[in-house]
Amino acid sequence: MAISNEYDGTVLVAGATGRTGSWVVRRLLHYGVRVRVLSRSGQKARELFGEQVEVAVGKVQEREVVARAVEGCDAVISALGSSAFSGESSPAEVDRDGAILLIDEAARAGVRHFAMVSSIAVTKWFHPLNLFGGVLSMKLSAENHLRKVFGQEGRSYTIIRPGGLKDGEPLQHRLHVDQGDRIWSGWINRSDVAELAVLSLWIGKAKNRTFEVVSEAEEPQQTLAGCYERLSP
Repeated sequence: MAISNEYDGTVLVAGATGRTGSWVVRRLLHYGVRVRVLSRSGQKARELFGEQVEVAVGKVQEREVVARAVEGCDAVISALGSSAFSGESSPAEVDRDGAILLIDEAARAGVRHFAMVSSIAVTKWFHPLNLFGGVLSMKLSAENHLRKVFGQEGRSYTIIRPGGLKDGEPLQHRLHVDQGDRIWSGWINRSDVAELAVLSLWIGKAKNRTFEVVSEAEEPQQTLAGCYERLSP
């Protein structure tokens, strides 16, 4: 496994000012990775991250904004998440259409790796979470598009399907990973989801993997890299 400072690319983080996205930025900076953030509010991005990151201001639904944001980036980590039933912050606008636009523009710009934070139960249309504007179905549509576009030679993807998200420091829990969307419930710290997304940049066994993950037990970890060792192609 490559060590962190061998990664020499610029990473765009979408949804960077959200609670999970901000952890993604913090973990990237922890490893010394160059970061660009896409945010509707440049002021909020600066308040959170200061001058440590580049800021691309605009909405993920705006093609020209997204095209400029991904230009020159080697990877994208999407922590997009809807916050309303309808309008521009709805699951259809953000989790599906915004994510799909981001995927397409990233591919067009030559981005090599795309990591997406999705959700457990995305294939279960009857799951209670889907009552929020069909959010699971919207996320699944984006997942399918990502696998199609970035599953091609010369590109790669990692799709992380976490359980319910909580706040807390990273590397404090042993994690349980699975594949096939068989986990119905569970929780995980946002910081650990962010850590897994960042690790996918340089761990070979993270490439072209889709998996579910929840916390299993409180147990400090040296690294979460072992989660990828347990995945099937």
